[in-house]
Amino acid sequence: MNEAKMRWIEQQALMRYREQEQAEQETSEVLDAEKLEKLQVRSSVINAYDRLAAERIIDHSDFLPIAYLEAGVAASRAVCRIVLMNGKGEIQGYGTGFLISPSLIMTNNHVLETPTDALYAVAEFNFEDDVEFQPREIVSFRLEPDRLFVTDEHLDFTIVAARDTASNGVRLAEFGYLPLLSPAGKVLEGEYVSIIQHPKGGPKVVTLRENEVVFLSPDFIHYVSDTEPGSSGSPVFNDQWVVVALHHAGVPDPEIPGEWIANEGIRISSILRFLQNQVDPHPLLEKLLAAAAIPDAAPLEVGTLDAGWYENVSGYDPAFLGKTNEVPLPTIAAEMEEDIARTKEDQDVLDYAHFSIMMSKSRRLAFYTAVNIDGNQLVHVKRGNDKWYFDPRLSEEYQSGPALYARNDLDRGHLTRRQDPNWGIDAVKANAHTFHFTNCAPQHKNLNQKTWLKLEDYILRNADVHDLKATVFTGPVFREDDLLYRGEFRIPAEFWKVAVIVKKDGTLSATAYLQTQRNLLDDLEFTYGEFRTYQVPVNEITKLTGLDFDDLFVYDPLNGLESAGAMLIENPGDVRL
Repeated sequence: MNEAKMRWIEQQALMRYREQEQAEQETSEVLDAEKLEKLQVRSSVINAYDRLAAERIIDHSDFLPIAYLEAGVAASRAVCRIVLMNGKGEIQGYGTGFLISPSLIMTNNHVLETPTDALYAVAEFNFEDDVEFQPREIVSFRLEPDRLFVTDEHLDFTIVAARDTASNGVRLAEFGYLPLLSPAGKVLEGEYVSIIQHPKGGPKVVTLRENEVVFLSPDFIHYVSDTEPGSSGSPVFNDQWVVVALHHAGVPDPEIPGEWIANEGIRISSILRFLQNQVDPHPLLEKLLAAAAIPDAAPLEVGTLDAGWYENVSGYDPAFLGKTNEVPLPTIAAEMEEDIARTKEDQDVLDYAHFSIMMSKSRRLAFYTAVNIDGNQLVHVKRGNDKWYFDPRLSEEYQSGPALYARNDLDRGHLTRRQDPNWGIDAVKANAHTFHFTNCAPQHKNLNQKTWLKLEDYILRNADVHDLKATVFTGPVFREDDLLYRGEFRIPAEFWKVAVIVKKDGTLSATAYLQTQRNLLDDLEFTYGEFRTYQVPVNEITKLTGLDFDDLFVYDPLNGLESAGAMLIENPGDVRL
């Protein structure tokens, strides 16, 4: 790295710091309305279950949930050491970088100024010690600036593509990535940030909590923290391990040479704004920006997404589990075809990010949803304000909207679970897509929140699963005697699920589940009663729904068993795979 340029960057950082310091003295009080607006933005990236978050932000409490540490370890996997070399292979210096998509790494412009710098550099993951303080095995990836290289000197960032596979066969995707979110306000002055870094090119370390944000400007953030040369290009996180800035320089103390009064990072919102303004952005950047964008908040609970949110969506992929293990969408019985709610383009199936849905005209609910789940690339996306959407591709007369759910104990129960399609570069889009009325069904609040066991979680985490992938079908059971509610809605009393995985021996496993809420729907008061979840043969779901799952029954562990029937599931360990 050019030392003269680094000194210039530091002096620019000092100048900005002094300007913010002067502005702070001149403006003693921020208007209450401005404070409220900032808090509203800040709260949008907080997990609703983090009960201590508000205290940390407002009262500067030091209490953190223990899950904070686990989340930090998960985030650290995407951080790498950048080894800078010349054309002869001689090491010239070090920096830090981090994955922002399955194939893109972000660092500073002053770390990788040109495509040639990137061509000779190497990204090293796992350069760190384990719990026994023994070095982990380093995994190195070459960079591919010919595929993508974007940089800006003012915002001091570089984004470069990396090879998908290391020389030892390890895939880059195994290290996950840190999703970028576009709204400004993901951290507030007075909060604390954490930085994962490779100081002086050494093993990966983290500075936790005692890093107070002192000033925020439109493009930069100043914070008190411990960093060293080599930390350039590190991700700066808020308490939810959301990346809020790209660390790039220390702020030198003008009175004491060699001392520092603060550090400076570039705000992620500013970098994304810069990328958004590019003419004809690279397809890899288009995906990045689509994932970073969040639908504008609106005062109404119900809305419609712009047409752009449905462009180039993947939908359900039958070959997701491998070409030799294709799992097609279920086919519907001939006598039921007239009841398919077709789109305005006369399509039978609505495609969303990583999942698809077929709708019933008469019931105004889904016949089924089908989702691909990639456990290697799952991204935690904040739930948001629970705004639900009509799908503009389908007539609203075929979608059960807010009239069904108002003023009662019925929840809008996700059929495709909100978290399931939230993986890869389309995670944020997929999260929004799950909040369509096409993807929900009326479920008593006690059923939706307390009783539908997290079967996908158990299958992915505890089964002998190959590549942590699964395909899941979900839907209601339509019966003629389902409760008629408000004169127009029939409320399903049962829901089903079929989960398909590839086991490590290469064979499929297809398991089916049935859950009832019949005893929750005795009257309009929705009195809570007993519930049951059962594992049943796949063919039983076909009998109940009229959906044909092709030959999945062959891979059902209950298939052919004389005792096969409804097996009560009282805990995930009862599942037979």
